[in-house]
Amino acid sequence: MIFTFSLLLALSSLMLIVLVLMHKGRGGGLSDMFGGGVSNSVGGSSVAERNLDRITIGVAVTWAVCVFALGILLKVSA
Repeated sequence: MIFTFSLLLALSSLMLIVLVLMHKGRGGGLSDMFGGGVSNSVGGSSVAERNLDRITIGVAVTWAVCVFALGILLKVSA
């Protein structure tokens, strides 16, 4: 059980890094420094950006559940 949550935590960590890096910059941060602020958005968020937000939130919730579950499992097994 601990191995399963550890593996899921590692995979969700990597996925979370990739998903956060895929988001477009909102401005005012490091993305402006590297040229991310040059593009302007005509409308609101696109459908792809909203779906990327939903997927990122889902992976983040999975990551948090794995962290809490591992904490409980490791405390009980010790």
